[in-house]
Formats: sequence, C-alpha cells, structure tokens
Amino acid sequence: MSYDIPGLVQTSTNLAVVKNEGENISVQYLSRSSSATELEALKSRLVAAAELLGATFEEPGGYPGWQPDLSSKILAVMKQSYKEIAGKEATCAAVHAGLECGMIGEKFPDMDMVSFGPEIKGAHSVDEKVEIESVESFYKVLIKALENFAKS
Repeated sequence: MSYDIPGLVQTSTNLAVVKNEGENISVQYLSRSSSATELEALKSRLVAAAELLGATFEEPGGYPGWQPDLSSKILAVMKQSYKEIAGKEATCAAVHAGLECGMIGEKFPDMDMVSFGPEIKGAHSVDEKVEIESVESFYKVLIKALENFAKS
C-alpha cells in the first residue's frame, strides 16, 4: 500500500493466465507499481521463486512505475483551472493502473506531469464508454489550464 496516499495500492501482481502446455506449465502475470524500485524488487522476488521451482522466468512488457508529485506546479495549475471552470474544488485521486505518465516519465524523469481526462466507464472492455458531457468540461479545463500555465 502507498505510504503517501491512504487506501491506494502501490505494488501488486495479477495472476492472469495459467496454461497446461504438455510437459510444461506457463504462468502469465502482470505486475504494476507507482514505485519503480518496488516494481523491480517484486520482479526480483518472482525470478527467485521461479528459480527455486526449477522454472525459467521471462519478463513480460508492462508499465513502468510513476509516483504522482502532490506538490507539482502543473497539478496546482490544473486544480486552479478546474475551480475556475467548474466553480468548485477538484477531486484528485491516484489509481493503481498503467498510465502513459509512467512511459513518458521513464524517458523524461524530471518532467512535471499529471494525468486527467473525461469520465470513462467500463474501461478496456467491450462496454467501454465515455460520458459525452464530461468531454466538454474536460476540454474547457484543458484550455483554461493551458492559458493559466502560459501566464505562470
């Protein structure tokens, strides 16, 4: 669990698929974390467990960790922009999911960034939908944030 954000899972492994392939068993998983060092430590433990069982270990692709910066300048600009558009305080949350911020942050580790977007329901499923009304407000907040960020 995260030390910084109460209730947020920081590091986990999801057992995804187990296949019986004749004389072999294949186990697929997905590990994720907001902490790159914790993710590497977890993968090291998985390698050690595989070796103890006489198994081979192949590291699948995934998302690198990304730790949100709660004192970020761009986060402050986003919160202010939301307040100007919506007339109320923004609700900020962290999620235990793979985000583009991890991929970008791996290449540009000093980049100040946030992740935000319209309201999505049923993500990554055949039932995935976007709430149309939230797209308009997302767009307005984005434009206001760009204006405010240019001024700061």
